[in-house]
Amino acid sequence: MPPVRPMLAKSAAKIPAGMHYEAKWDGFRAIVFRDGPEIELTSRSTKSLTRYFPELVAALAQRLPERCVLDGEIVIARDGRLDFDALTERIHPAVSRVNTLAERTPASFVAFDVLALGDESLVAQPLTERRKRLEEALADASAPLHVAPATNDTELAQRWFEQFEGAGLDGVVAKPLSLRYRQDERLMIKIKHERTADCVVAGYRFHKSGPVIGSLLLGLYDDEGALQHVGVCAAFTMKRRTELVAELEPLRMDDPAGHPWAAWTDEAAHETKRMPGAANRWSGKKDLSWVALRPERVAEVAYDHMEKGARFRHTARFRRWRPDRDAESCTYAQLEEPVSFDLSEVLR
Repeated sequence: MPPVRPMLAKSAAKIPAGMHYEAKWDGFRAIVFRDGPEIELTSRSTKSLTRYFPELVAALAQRLPERCVLDGEIVIARDGRLDFDALTERIHPAVSRVNTLAERTPASFVAFDVLALGDESLVAQPLTERRKRLEEALADASAPLHVAPATNDTELAQRWFEQFEGAGLDGVVAKPLSLRYRQDERLMIKIKHERTADCVVAGYRFHKSGPVIGSLLLGLYDDEGALQHVGVCAAFTMKRRTELVAELEPLRMDDPAGHPWAAWTDEAAHETKRMPGAANRWSGKKDLSWVALRPERVAEVAYDHMEKGARFRHTARFRRWRPDRDAESCTYAQLEEPVSFDLSEVLR
């Protein structure tokens, strides 16, 4: 019975040998509970997702075993690849909006583990047994319910790592064959793509603990020469956060009127240009203010995935300053585009 917290993964630089491998899906992690006519979808933090995916609830009621608990990922596909933005649009307070999106961009569920079938709990069983039971239970599954492709072949997993990114997936997950299901513990291994980009540091936010740097605001120039906000880099030590305040002080703009993102407080301005501070349902009452810097300094950052080629999907990692780079040379053209790969080939 809910709540159940999903088993988690820790990061690694390369694919380890001798394990069970699956593609890493870029969606909403979810535990699905079915008990006869009742279906509940819960998030990684155990919050209910059920009301946001009515079309998925209806489909699962027709395709799942009568009583079961599954672990997997809710995903939405557009034009042959995963679309995370379409998922975030679903978390909306208006039922009418959710229903409209359910028709326009229906979701799918990719199952990769089974925790219970009927009256039997499977969490103490090794992964090999759970995978066998999952495949048997969902042998007749059809879209929008899928069983995640899996292999024990390290070379095939490496090919998946290289190819599947073109379908919007963001790496590979490796699991020990004897692994029991243990809630909220990082016992799996995730291997994600990492690339680097040279970005303009155009501002920063203070850390919640006080007047030290919390995150650096990053920008890239588009084809029209406009500086677009692409994300942030963070995860500095407290010592480094303090040092950065003094280091960036010469670039601080007391009057940000001439800054490329000076109009960030104007909600309408965000419709035509990517700037920090855009209010949305995720930010709530969070303080979105930031300190403007003259956009002259360049930092090399590591990132794993670009969302629609426009921004970093996750917080980037600071690597080093690039005093040899001119800020104007930091454009989208430097970003590597993965070779396209049809999502239907992954699911097949």
